[in-house]
Amino acid sequence: MQTTLQPLPRWMPFEWLVALRFLREGRVQTLFIIGGVAIGVGVIVFMSALLSGLQTNFVKRVLTGQAHIQLLPPKETARALRNADPLTVEGSIMQPPLQRLKSIDQWQSVAAQIRALPEVNVVSPAANGSALVVRGDASRAITVVGIEPELYFRIVPMPEKIARGTARVTINDILIGTELANDLGVSVGDKLRVTSANGNANTLSITGIFDLGNKGANARTTMMALRSAQSLLGLQGGVSALDVTVHDVYGAELVARRITQLTGVEADSWIKTNEQFFTAISAQTTANTAIRVFVGLSVAFGIASVLVVSVVQKSREIGILRAMGITREQILRIFLLQGGLLGFGGALAGSALGSAGLVVWQQAQRNPDGTVMFAVSFEPLMFAMALLLATVTGLIASFAPAMRAARLDPVSAIRG
Repeated sequence: MQTTLQPLPRWMPFEWLVALRFLREGRVQTLFIIGGVAIGVGVIVFMSALLSGLQTNFVKRVLTGQAHIQLLPPKETARALRNADPLTVEGSIMQPPLQRLKSIDQWQSVAAQIRALPEVNVVSPAANGSALVVRGDASRAITVVGIEPELYFRIVPMPEKIARGTARVTINDILIGTELANDLGVSVGDKLRVTSANGNANTLSITGIFDLGNKGANARTTMMALRSAQSLLGLQGGVSALDVTVHDVYGAELVARRITQLTGVEADSWIKTNEQFFTAISAQTTANTAIRVFVGLSVAFGIASVLVVSVVQKSREIGILRAMGITREQILRIFLLQGGLLGFGGALAGSALGSAGLVVWQQAQRNPDGTVMFAVSFEPLMFAMALLLATVTGLIASFAPAMRAARLDPVSAIRG
């Protein structure tokens, strides 16, 4: 019996020619398995890009009003009297002391040490405390945030959050939230008298009214120049916090621990202060990984089942090829190539399918004002990884059928 193979093109290796011919002859099976792989890869691409964009949007919203890491002065603790009578100490009641507003020791040196770390982006000093703002007969309790605008605005983009006025912060200026402005009945250009608990007071001019996207924050938060806040809160030359941003937001906790070890100052990352939110983000990542694994398994079993059927159907052809002198290694490579080509072809179609799904989703799901709900990025690395993983999955799935084909006895295969 003669094979029906066409003459080999000089540029195509023998294994490639046979693998492509087998796939072409079983074109219905080939199309079905490529379609199955395409749907699986499309789901992976769509879900990965969607969840990545969703997580990025959530993290951006959480971090848009706070630093990645914040350094605070140590809290005061109550201690037993030294050399006191043991019975007296045992019977005494230890009450926690009131936490006074105080500065971070040698904060300039600490800030310089932090800025020297390669993971750190911005270090901004701040003087934070409570005060009372008075406008005529109305008064409100507020939180004073003293900042250096050129540094702080690189952490929190206040110019983007200004609803009225400008984000100018000089020694005589103050920025307030929209809710506080409505409660006091003030607008840009009006003056407010701010009084702290220690009796210090200052009259400042409103240069901007901001909206932080949180009603409570808009009713309490005010911002002024660092020097003004230091004078008002009695922190002459001191700061009550150091706000830090890092290049990798998900590595903030590790950087915070390193800062604490380096400086001895307590450093809290956004991951620690938003533990429940970060747990939810981690759960989303785990769910996405589980989806990828199960879809990958379904793709692998689909390719393996098609190639097992192909080995049975092509047993006679395989026997003839073996009788013609084709080695077991070449038969093995033929079926491995088929698995790899099925995975690669399905991944190409799946990437296109997933991208189309993302485009349709972005057009369909929009905010009430017509803007995109959140940005979804089409990262080349994600598509490259999908192609690579699908191809490798195809190769792995085809290994068992390829071994079975390579072990076929030529005489038994031809007779069968």
